[in-house]
Formats: sequence, C-alpha cells, structure tokens
Amino acid sequence: MNRQQEYRAMLAVDIEGSGGRGNTALLRIREVLFEILRDAVEHSGIDWTLCLRQDLGDGMRVIVPADTSKFRMIQPMVRELSAALEAHNETAATVERIRVRMALHAGDVHLGPSDEPAGRSLVVLARLLDAAPVRKALAQAPEAVVVAVLLSQHFYDETIGHGYPGIDPRTFHRVAVAEKETTMPAWLHLSGAVIVSPPDATATPPATRADEPPQRSTMVNRASGRGVVYATQNGTQHIHTPDES
Repeated sequence: MNRQQEYRAMLAVDIEGSGGRGNTALLRIREVLFEILRDAVEHSGIDWTLCLRQDLGDGMRVIVPADTSKFRMIQPMVRELSAALEAHNETAATVERIRVRMALHAGDVHLGPSDEPAGRSLVVLARLLDAAPVRKALAQAPEAVVVAVLLSQHFYDETIGHGYPGIDPRTFHRVAVAEKETTMPAWLHLSGAVIVSPPDATATPPATRADEPPQRSTMVNRASGRGVVYATQNGTQHIHTPDES
C-alpha cells in the first residue's frame, strides 16, 4: 500500500464513567464533548477541518495538522476544554456531567491514500489514554477537576519548561506507565487542582525536634478564569483573583 510518513502531534480524550448511563445520556454527553473539543481546538488556532479524527465511542482521537505548534495543545487548549466542561457541569444533570482523561503525544504517522493513519505513535497514544496513573488520578481528584492529562515524555520535552506563556512546569509530575507491551515515563497534569511538588509516598518524613513547628505542605489550585487558590495543610487558605493588586 502506498503510504507517506509525516510527523504529527495528536490527542485522545475519553469520558470517565460513560458506561451504565444509558443511551440517551451517552448520546448527549458525546455530542457535548465533541462540540466542546472542536471549540477548544479551534480556539487554540488549529483548523478543525484539517484534523484527522476518529470517533472512539465515548471519546475521540484527533491528529492535528503537521504545522501545529505543540505547546498550543496544552495552552490554551487544555484550559479552554476544562473551562467549557466546568460550565457544562454547573447546569447539567448528574447523569450528563462530563470529566475526561486526555492523552497527548507526537511522532511519525503513516498516512494511506485516503489519509487513514497508522503506526506505533497511535498505539502509544492509546496506551497513554488508558494508563492506570491517569485513570487513578482523575478518580481520586475532586469533582472540580474535569480534565486529567497525560503527556508522553517526548511531548513533555518539546513543550514544558521552555518558557511558553501560560504553561507552569510545576503543575506536571512524572508517573510510570506500564500498559500491555508499552512501558514508559509520562507526565500527569490535572486541571483545577494541582499539588506542586507532590510528596513521595515512599519517603520517610524527616524527624523534627519537639520545639519545631510541624512542616506544612502547599497546594496550588487553579480554576480557569477564577484566579488561583493557595492553601496550606492545617493552615489558612488565601485566594488571589486576577483583579487584585
């Protein structure tokens, strides 16, 4: 078969807990998600009509055009997606509320005569979307967190830590992915509630003297368009909004 190879960035999304809602609710949340995803892609300066899309039943895979700046798939795309889902959930019935897992990757894609994609990169994207760390993170996160994103190491290396506007490297932390034949590091980001420098659960806390105050952990919560919340465990919560001096 005559195929051409192109380097492409790609994403995939999947609705958490879509099974068991019944066809009426499933069809509705699919419609809402696909519309929100299209708007988020377009607001990020990416032509939706030029994307290669595949319906995944309760989600979608999107391969963006070859000239796409990958960092825009994080900022503003994730922010736009999260804000729109939050707005939908505020007025939706419980059965129609939407939270999603999202995977981001980039690599060589082999395109057939009708632009049908194939290749190892698509397999990696699928493994990221189904990986246990992102599933567990979203399941354990507060309801206000509507998007859990998992970046491949390659995607992370080319987008995070380069000073691109609106991307805070502290809101990503490394996890291990082991799905079927795929074992690799990846980077997790939660929209809405992010722990900065999450503690190592296996580490032994340092000993303190009786006259020393207990150490406190710091959490930074971000909600799109609603400022930043800084809180300390067992301490005081401070809320900063963009219009404060």
